Amino acid sequence: MPVMRGLLAPQNTFLDTIATRFDGTHSNFVLGNAQVQSLYPIVYCSDGFCELTGYARAELMQKSCACRFLYGPETSDKLMAQIQGALDERREFKTELVFYKKGGTQFWCLLDIVPIKNEKGEVVLFLVSHKDITDNKKVQDEDQIFFKKSRPPGFNANRRRSRAVLYQLSGHLQKQDKSKLKINNNMFGEKPPIPEYKVAAIQKSRFILLHYGTFKAGWDWLILLATFYVAVTVPYNVCFTVVGGRDEVSTPRNPPSVSDILVEILFMLDIVLNFRTTFVSTSGQVVYDARSICVHYVTTWLFVDLIAALPFDLLYAFNVSVVSYFGVHLLKTVRLLRLLRLLQKLERYSQYSAVVLTLLMSMFALLAHWMACVWYVIGRSEIENNSPGSWDIGWLHELGKRLAVLGGGPSIRSSYVTSLYFALSSLTSVGFGNVSANTDSEKIFSICTMLIGALMHAAVFGNVTAIIQRMYSRRSLYHTRTKDLKDFIRVHRLPKALAQRMLECFQTTWSVNNGIDVSELLKDFPDELRADIAMHLNKELLQLPLFESASRGCLRSLSLIIKTSFCAPGEFLIRQGDALQAIYFVCSGSMEVLKDNTVLAILGKGDLIGSDSLTKEQVIKTNANVKALTYCDLQYISLKGLREVLRLYPEYAQKFVSEIQHDLTYNLREGSGADVSDACNLDCKGQAVCACAFFSPNHVHEGLRQLPRTYRSGVDTSPRIGLSILYLYNPISPINRSSLKQRNTILVAFMIIYYVSYSLLCQFCFRFFL
Repeated sequence: MPVMRGLLAPQNTFLDTIATRFDGTHSNFVLGNAQVQSLYPIVYCSDGFCELTGYARAELMQKSCACRFLYGPETSDKLMAQIQGALDERREFKTELVFYKKGGTQFWCLLDIVPIKNEKGEVVLFLVSHKDITDNKKVQDEDQIFFKKSRPPGFNANRRRSRAVLYQLSGHLQKQDKSKLKINNNMFGEKPPIPEYKVAAIQKSRFILLHYGTFKAGWDWLILLATFYVAVTVPYNVCFTVVGGRDEVSTPRNPPSVSDILVEILFMLDIVLNFRTTFVSTSGQVVYDARSICVHYVTTWLFVDLIAALPFDLLYAFNVSVVSYFGVHLLKTVRLLRLLRLLQKLERYSQYSAVVLTLLMSMFALLAHWMACVWYVIGRSEIENNSPGSWDIGWLHELGKRLAVLGGGPSIRSSYVTSLYFALSSLTSVGFGNVSANTDSEKIFSICTMLIGALMHAAVFGNVTAIIQRMYSRRSLYHTRTKDLKDFIRVHRLPKALAQRMLECFQTTWSVNNGIDVSELLKDFPDELRADIAMHLNKELLQLPLFESASRGCLRSLSLIIKTSFCAPGEFLIRQGDALQAIYFVCSGSMEVLKDNTVLAILGKGDLIGSDSLTKEQVIKTNANVKALTYCDLQYISLKGLREVLRLYPEYAQKFVSEIQHDLTYNLREGSGADVSDACNLDCKGQAVCACAFFSPNHVHEGLRQLPRTYRSGVDTSPRIGLSILYLYNPISPINRSSLKQRNTILVAFMIIYYVSYSLLCQFCFRFFL
């Protein structure tokens, strides 16, 4: 059965791991390129570092990660040389020194340099963290002055220091419950391991089942058949067994059948497997952690599955008068709760018309089976109650007279077939009169049956065509466009790699907008309403500090020209030397800026890239490549539309031009910024192999897949790609996609299983004729 596969593309959680493991210790940090000798340019800086130093992100990019721009008169020359030596020798280094903020304010900083290695063991990045310890230094200085001036006789400085240590340790104690205390790992100076700069391998135990795997799909089909078996046999056994205890003493209890025992075993095994089966989180990520899987299952479907899997047949072992053959089967009706799981999975089948029709017919037949069981119980109760004036006119008594079996009554086979015939005839029509309701109880039940039948007609049979058309209207459009795309590829003989990129892009874009063209949809709405909708859709971009000074009218005009885009991993958004057409805002995902096989910048959520020269009517050539590392959602404003808006609001145009220079994470205009490649060429001149070549885009592409961060609000520890939640009848997408061969195999397997189950059901219904 088709399932939601989740996001399976390999993604690097380098920054997220740092933010999580170090609990804010490295919230003020920069990443330096270790392969550019002597310069070690900054390729990434956190928002906390910008707030600490007062510099804008655009001012920091491509400067040395040794942070020479923070040096001042009181910065130790000896420590400067040691910092540079640690970078040159690619080793860890930790010290305390005086730095100066952009405004000239002096502060004490705890500097920690940690080299980051890739999968080959080569140092490719430097993690340089900064912590403001000015307050601690002031307290220490005040204590030293106080000790020297007013130290009483017999004062023990070590005792005072021990008391301070105890106070400090109290901050590392976390209360778990009333009797246990947990001590942090870093209490005694233990340092969490630094993550490597490489693609993170999926940590999955071999005992964890993939929810989209072949085995789990086959197991789900088996559980589905077992659920239908329970839904058919349990009501039948409850209603068509000996009731009321009339023959209970003389009739021995029948042992449970092999099929019943097998179903109980399957349900128990299903509970065990669900504790070891992955699931897709709300963010679209596949969860492999065993503890998270257990918590998710316990809080969702464990109770229903546990009730349905209770071995009620073990009650036969107790010699209690209350526990009867009828009572055991009556308790088994709680297993019908498994049908709730079936309702949850109906959306998986809704993609296929054959499956939808089959499920509708199966549910209708199952309802008829249940009503046939109830109809038999009503007829038998009329006879056993011996009600005056009604016991001899009930439908079961009339059937016995027609079959001339008044002594023992009709057989179970005849009774079930007649009951099913009456239920189906009442649900699909008004009946034919050969089996009629004579007593008050039978008439009331017949009225309910006909009402349910009318509802089923209106909800199912009368609307089958409308349901199918509604379900598959957008899917048919998707298939039409897919066929046109494949015809285009075949006619023009496009290369296989290019054709695959086209199909991937089309499927991904469809999954984002579900085939809805926003411009086409909103074109008939008034301009006022369209502007309000556009401002809501693009509020994340319009909340940037760059647009704070813009008037509401200007924001409304800008919102109407903002477009959305999407990039898959490995796709180039911009190539070096191309004409820049827009400024781009990264909504989610991560990208890298490349020039001459050197990483100039790493872009994450909230970054803005483009040019600072926007007012002049000139062609702006780009100075670097911009490549997606993960699935990226982008919003962009075309330069042409932006210039038109700025002409309408000249008072804001001047502020925009002055502020965009500071808000751009990376300036793509040719001739702007530091040229790292030139510095590299100077440092690597005369060498046979340039060290910068090791820090190639291939290494970055394989090593760094996801570096998201929220604009001006720290590191985003919950990254997710910007794929919208799939609609119920959404066509195959990168999240929920299988090849044509797999879909055909699944459909054929379903049809085979359906016909086998149908044959078994027919044998069950007509076995009494044999």
